[in-house]
Amino acid sequence: MNPYAAMILAAGAAMGVTAILGFAFIPWLHKLKFGQIILDIGPNWHKHKQGTPTMGGLMFIIGVPLALVAAFITDHLLGGDMLTAQSGMAVKLAAGLIMALMFGLMGFLDDYTKVVKKRNKGLSIGQKSIMQIFIGVGYLYSLWLAMGQNPTTLIPFVGQVQLGWFFWPFSFAVIYATVNAANFTDGIDGLNSSVTMITGIGLAVFAVMRGMFGAGVLAAAMAGGCAGFLFWNRNPAKVIMGDTGSNFLGGLVVAIAFALDTPVILLLMAIIYVIEFMSDVIQIGYFKMTGGKRVFKMAPIHHHFEMSGWGEKKIDIIFCLVNLLGVAAAIAVVYYGLNAFIVV
Repeated sequence: MNPYAAMILAAGAAMGVTAILGFAFIPWLHKLKFGQIILDIGPNWHKHKQGTPTMGGLMFIIGVPLALVAAFITDHLLGGDMLTAQSGMAVKLAAGLIMALMFGLMGFLDDYTKVVKKRNKGLSIGQKSIMQIFIGVGYLYSLWLAMGQNPTTLIPFVGQVQLGWFFWPFSFAVIYATVNAANFTDGIDGLNSSVTMITGIGLAVFAVMRGMFGAGVLAAAMAGGCAGFLFWNRNPAKVIMGDTGSNFLGGLVVAIAFALDTPVILLLMAIIYVIEFMSDVIQIGYFKMTGGKRVFKMAPIHHHFEMSGWGEKKIDIIFCLVNLLGVAAAIAVVYYGLNAFIVV
């Protein structure tokens, strides 16, 4: 099967399935009274969103894997070999999808606790940390099986670099930061789904540039799932993805980056994730160091702009444009960097 056709099939199928599921899922979530609980520490003007169906991420959690399977089965039936063309790709994609689903399950437990117990707090920080360690280590073990004890990572303008033992703590830090950053980005209507869609498109382009079409199919499916979800999640949102969806997307983004052997590219490819995560780190660190002073009016940073008078649609547009610039910069770095390898 033509790999470009497979990527289009994956994107279209994920978008269609996710969007169509909304017609059934949203009334079902209303019926179950699985409404969003607005945190007391959040902006008070978000109170009108109280009761908006949450856990909507289940829609693309179903849509993306189905689209992925459909694309790979079609490719296999037509004599393609996208899963086997690169050594270890099948293991990386399967393990990455499982990791994303496990993070989605963690988010579901968090959402479910909030909704059923009608409280702001879901899982404790300790419970989340234990789950994140378990999921992250399990995924890294799968990479160890697929890549060996001394895996390499691609750094543009440098080449394939062996990080030795440092690869493993570095990789766990990337997983932890990306999943939590995706969660921080889900704070206003349409923000996370639109930003992640752009990142997914960028990762798909990156996969094509490297000839790693298996990872490209997964990236295209993720972008398509986000597009289908935006049909319901754009402002004013009829459904919210919840931690269920944001944790799944964070896991999927990092899984694709590792399948492409270039996790460092997320610094640009998912630059809004980076900005959101760092704004929270800076706010907490500065607050503790100064005994209560703040850098931002509220963190993560999209809330700072809300409190500065920006509307949600404006934030969505500006943040998407920034992420698009980050994706363009990442593609340029890869394009020129692939031709400037230094043997390490």
